[in-house]
Amino acid sequence: MESRAKLLGHPIHQMLIVFPLGLLATSVLFDLAWLLSGSATMITVAYWTMAAGILGAIVAAPFGTIDWMAIPAGTRAKRIGAMHGAGNAVVSLLFIGSWFARPDARTEPGSLALTLSFSGALLALVTAWLGGELVSRLGIGVSDAASVDAPSSLDHAGPVPTHASSARR
Repeated sequence: MESRAKLLGHPIHQMLIVFPLGLLATSVLFDLAWLLSGSATMITVAYWTMAAGILGAIVAAPFGTIDWMAIPAGTRAKRIGAMHGAGNAVVSLLFIGSWFARPDARTEPGSLALTLSFSGALLALVTAWLGGELVSRLGIGVSDAASVDAPSSLDHAGPVPTHASSARR
């Protein structure tokens, strides 16, 4: 099923999710680095990578919602998509809570801030798997004309021809 929200022929949601996923995971790694090293720099980096990851999640979410709304009702993809979206909303709320539990970018995070961010990271592993299931197994956001010989999405203004119709030219 093709994505409904595309940029230059590619699904916008799939392009954007790498930022919040990477930034939020990185913030957890910097929290862990702070716990191991005690370096105040790690606190600052965790704080700002978390802020950027939260903003990235806010930007990516509407495009995922647009694609989810186009999935036919009563399908496994619709159910998995609902779990993926709801789970990511919880992930975002956990990281938002962690960010607000930190007084500023220089103060050591308390146990609540760390618990929320670590919980968010663990749940993100599940929701990322669900997103992979949607794309890789259920074909959500994949071009209807996808094939190993499909032309570039930039070569055509309209739908990409299928492999069979390309061979007839």
